[in-house]
Amino acid sequence: MTPYLKYLQPYPFEKLAQLKQGIVPPIDKTAITLSIGEPAHPTPHFIEDTLYKHRQGLGIYPTTKGLIELRLAITGWLAQRFKLPKEAINPETQVLPVSGTREALFSFAQSVIDATADKRPIVIMPNPFYQIYEGAALLAGAEPYFLNTLEESGYLPDFASVPEAIWERCQLIYICSPANPTGAVIPIEQLQQLLALAERYDFIIASDECYSELYDDENQPPTGLLEAAYRMGLTDFKRCVVFHSLSKRSNAPGLRSGFVAGDAEVLQDYFKYRTYQGCALPIPTQHASISAWQDEHHVFENRQLYRAKFAAFITILSEVCEVRKPAAGFYVWLKTPISDVEFARGLFAHEHLTVLPGSFLSREYNGINPGVNHVRIALVAPLDECIKAAHRIKNFINTL
Repeated sequence: MTPYLKYLQPYPFEKLAQLKQGIVPPIDKTAITLSIGEPAHPTPHFIEDTLYKHRQGLGIYPTTKGLIELRLAITGWLAQRFKLPKEAINPETQVLPVSGTREALFSFAQSVIDATADKRPIVIMPNPFYQIYEGAALLAGAEPYFLNTLEESGYLPDFASVPEAIWERCQLIYICSPANPTGAVIPIEQLQQLLALAERYDFIIASDECYSELYDDENQPPTGLLEAAYRMGLTDFKRCVVFHSLSKRSNAPGLRSGFVAGDAEVLQDYFKYRTYQGCALPIPTQHASISAWQDEHHVFENRQLYRAKFAAFITILSEVCEVRKPAAGFYVWLKTPISDVEFARGLFAHEHLTVLPGSFLSREYNGINPGVNHVRIALVAPLDECIKAAHRIKNFINTL
């Protein structure tokens, strides 16, 4: 990895800190931070209680594969959530607990990219994107290929636009549905189109689904990759790996608990890699995770809280600008009347409100930076703070 470290760009929040440097915001306004996607709703008490109840497990080395009870809870949740037969996923070979999706999305590339190929391998990813995808690709010795997701395509990736020469070198594609930062959900037809391409060109699909449980319509939860694969007859989930986490679903980002599931052959190599990497989940964390995956009531309540915030926030802002309610996730991807960087800087300087410039989440590719003139607003704060934030943004826009 060492030769490739020089290609890593500063993380978006480093750029944001530099942007705010030297600015003194108004002291008569309390700080509101909506730049980081860190859930602020309380972690359910039963998760905390379970963690404490099993604290004696801190005296035991956990295994990489984790407790069978945890893997059974995960396979049960996957079957129920994505309309799969109970026996569709083997808890012994097709599920691995991970220390949150961030570390898994990064380390996964190290176990599947073959940098000794005749031509430098390509990793495809959406643009804008979660910067972990880019870092994972670069440090695995691969070349990132950015797939612009633009307003005219509903912020969805256009797989048909990728040249055949790129598919032929592609070893891995990251997709994110619901997307960070746009909230767009890839429909099942498009997922199945991608599955057909993976079979034709023999690449792996890594589907980041950590926002899958924060959706607007209870009757239309986002489709997952495993669900799309099973419904088209790919019952072995060949070339498919999904990533899920309790951070957003259960308001437990500090628990650092998630899982990967899918193709048994791919996960066998990833299991070998993780055995050396040493990121096994502590036993108390595993028990707390079991309790979380087996309960849906707190997840429903979580969605209700976000819906209330979106409704209030959008009602206020729609008086001064065009604002779109996303299908899922907790971000507002807001178009700005001026440069996104200047908008974020001015909002902090005049209103003591922090949002993230969209250009910090994307790269210029094919002459386009799809994050330009957008800001990402994470509605993670309590309802009253989100309402205050909406009024402050409205006030700032009115000054422009």
